[in-house]
Amino acid sequence: MLENNFRNVSCSTCLHRKDNLLGGLIEAEINHLEDHKSCNYYKKNQLLFVDGSYPRGVFCINEGKVKIFKRGDEGKEQIIQIAKGGELVGFRAMFAEEAYKVSAETLEESNICFIRKEDFLPMLDTNPMLRNGILKELSRELTDRADFITNMAQKSVRQRLAISLLLLMEVYQDEPINLSREDMANFVGTATETLIRLLKDFKEEGLIEINTRKITVLDPKKMLLVSGH
Repeated sequence: MLENNFRNVSCSTCLHRKDNLLGGLIEAEINHLEDHKSCNYYKKNQLLFVDGSYPRGVFCINEGKVKIFKRGDEGKEQIIQIAKGGELVGFRAMFAEEAYKVSAETLEESNICFIRKEDFLPMLDTNPMLRNGILKELSRELTDRADFITNMAQKSVRQRLAISLLLLMEVYQDEPINLSREDMANFVGTATETLIRLLKDFKEEGLIEINTRKITVLDPKKMLLVSGH
């Protein structure tokens, strides 16, 4: 259980840090984070922040997954991103000095560290690698998001599901995709009933394997063809 282990999270020994935006920190900065960050255990379906609230800092996911979503006028969620271990969440609104335009909620048990704004922002002035990394991340995300929205808007639901499963493969890596049907439908942008029917079709076509609710993509190359790429 993560609940018993979350206090052991350390920046100096974190396996994800070397691959994320904090990977270029020097020893003094790592020690500063160790002294000023707070790490917490989150149960599944716990909120990190909500649309309309103001950011007080940045969240660094040590272990677990977090969905970033926006609610429509009728209360239906549209999942914009699923963040995994090593990713920073919430820094865009912090830099813009405006309220969050989205909400963030854990998809599973998670260890998440929080770095206060007043401890994080000064590092941008003293660490060019961190500053440039964040600029690149923001630029890349803008480009990726534009491509994603364009592709999804022009695809059928079947194609959108194929694209989503390929993206989720990257999030879950070597593990089966373990996402509720409602969350997956909100990620694809369709009704839950439609999603369930299409998953059944994909299973019958040998594209995926379903064990309880967990999904394994059996043929990524064929799935890519189904996606229209």
